Amino acid sequence: MPTRTGDNRAAYLVLADDLRGAIRRGEYAGDRQLPTETSLASDHGLSRQTVRRAYLELVAEGLVDRVPGRGTFVAERDPKYLRQFGSVEDLMGFALDTTVTIVRPLSRGVSIEAAARLGLDTDVVHSLSYVRSHAGVPFGWTVVSVPPAVAVLLEEAPEVTTAGASNPVTVIGLLEGRLSDPIAQAEQTISAVAADARLAEVLGCGEGVPLLRIDRLFVSGRGEPIELSVGHFLPEQYTYRTSLRRSAR
Repeated sequence: MPTRTGDNRAAYLVLADDLRGAIRRGEYAGDRQLPTETSLASDHGLSRQTVRRAYLELVAEGLVDRVPGRGTFVAERDPKYLRQFGSVEDLMGFALDTTVTIVRPLSRGVSIEAAARLGLDTDVVHSLSYVRSHAGVPFGWTVVSVPPAVAVLLEEAPEVTTAGASNPVTVIGLLEGRLSDPIAQAEQTISAVAADARLAEVLGCGEGVPLLRIDRLFVSGRGEPIELSVGHFLPEQYTYRTSLRRSAR
């Protein structure tokens, strides 16, 4: 399980993410013990303190248990879905361990709000909606809107144009190889809202239940809006984590 190169995050976060992925792929299923701090430190050229911090991250998430005198094991309970975000690439990482099921395929429509946020001089946008699941459990519903010029790039993508299609994808991931000017950054807003009747039906929760709402506007290197996504997530099924660094003095 080699750690990734070219990742600017703290070493313990990179290692924790690699261990998290290995666990979700079933590499430590059953009673198989995870590597010791000493072996991980030796294999990855890290200090034992760094390895210990990585394991403490997983313990805090409820993903592993540390048993004195025995070692570290995958927790028997099913933890909520958690993903750490620090870059656009991390958002694309949703495709690694979640599945999107298309509720409303990509289609042309009118949305004054979405068009305004995408900076369009018309009210016409193309949008789609989907439910995202982890291990078969739905945890979020998202509506994605794109300008007509971007929608053309997705017209031949069955992952977003077929109702009921289920695939491990992200829209930004599908666009990555199709855009002449790739996505460079995302502007994000997080808020808490109550589930309306539609959200309650899609997510299988009660009307009025609190949800986490995450709005993201993806823009290109030239500053042109590429995609607007508005997602609603069940807090009991989904934990959002980000890393904050102090600015240089």
